[in-house]
Amino acid sequence: MIDDPVVEEMRQHARAHAAEHGNDLDRIVQALHKRERDSDQSLLNPGPKPLSPTGS
Repeated sequence: MIDDPVVEEMRQHARAHAAEHGNDLDRIVQALHKRERDSDQSLLNPGPKPLSPTGS
C-alpha cells in the first residue's frame, strides 16, 4: 500500500476529533451537526430526485 501524507493527515484529524469527544459516536455526530449549524457556509441539499417514468 502506498503511504499518502494527505490521507494520513486526514486520519490524524479524525482521530483527534474522535478523542476530543471520548470516541463516542453519538457525541462525535452531535459535534459535527453543531459545527454544520454554526457554519456561515451554505449547504447543498438537492432533496430527492424524481424517478423517471418507465419505458422511456
